[in-house]
Amino acid sequence: MSSYEDDLRPLSLDKVATYPLASRPSKVSLSDFASPVQEDSSLKDFLGSLPNILAVQSLRELGARMRRARELQKPIIWGIGGHVIKTGLAPLIIDLMKRGFVTAIAANGSVLVHDAEIAMVGSTSEDVDATLGEGAFGGADETGKLLNRAAQEGANEGIGLGEATGRALLALNPKHANYSLLCAAYQARVPFTGHLTIGGDIGHFHPQADGAALGATTHTDFRLLSELVRRMDGGGVYLNIGSAVTLPEVFLKAVTLVLNLGHQLSDITTANFDFIQSYRPLTNVVRRPTANGAGKGYSITGHHELTLPLLAAELICACDE
Repeated sequence: MSSYEDDLRPLSLDKVATYPLASRPSKVSLSDFASPVQEDSSLKDFLGSLPNILAVQSLRELGARMRRARELQKPIIWGIGGHVIKTGLAPLIIDLMKRGFVTAIAANGSVLVHDAEIAMVGSTSEDVDATLGEGAFGGADETGKLLNRAAQEGANEGIGLGEATGRALLALNPKHANYSLLCAAYQARVPFTGHLTIGGDIGHFHPQADGAALGATTHTDFRLLSELVRRMDGGGVYLNIGSAVTLPEVFLKAVTLVLNLGHQLSDITTANFDFIQSYRPLTNVVRRPTANGAGKGYSITGHHELTLPLLAAELICACDE
């Protein structure tokens, strides 16, 4: 016998309403399931074999929107952090640039460091733990001189940091220029904007560092990015890849500048690619700029070395259909 009050009894289930399973709308059906990959499957076969669920569905929708942007000749802006370079993805992005799927690049300061080092010596990403204690971290002479000289020259000529760095890097005739986004963008006249947090990159403590030049050129690039964002209206795309703080903040300010000046931003697409979904990219890239019917935002979680080749394959193979 229960020790509870006499009128306290477990709720009866006798009259629970049910329905036939087949009558219920469901989110997943067999048509969405994956198919096994065969030994002789092509890349297009592989993409078609993926389950049409969650991230794959998002990737396919994003690919369709990027193809539409290319057809409409609207900006497809890739906002990238240094990890994109360090995971070896520059050749993929350069190829997509040639195919019209990258019409501008916005980069934080670490991209300039790693991309320039790849171009000059074919390697980058030092072991911070091994060098920090000796005060040697970030002391690469060629890197500091290149980036600071480019900023000074850019400030003198009134051009942005990304363009000035690409020009200065190419002038060195670097051995590995074919692997450099800076070089490829400059040669193709694709806008490349550099967005610094002054004090956040190794070049900022080198003897040649000029805060005024760094500030002037990165501010020019903010204004240039804002113009590119203005042109997104009516079908443009912005991707945030591997920047959790700097570029989401810069992009949001570019959006508000465009709106503040009375321009419209509608029918835009945004996406965040990273191995974790952080607050700022989700809020400042995916949600806020596309709110109230202004567009659609996507979040694709995973390692860049996996997700970006999948995006590239989706863009290229679907174009062959």
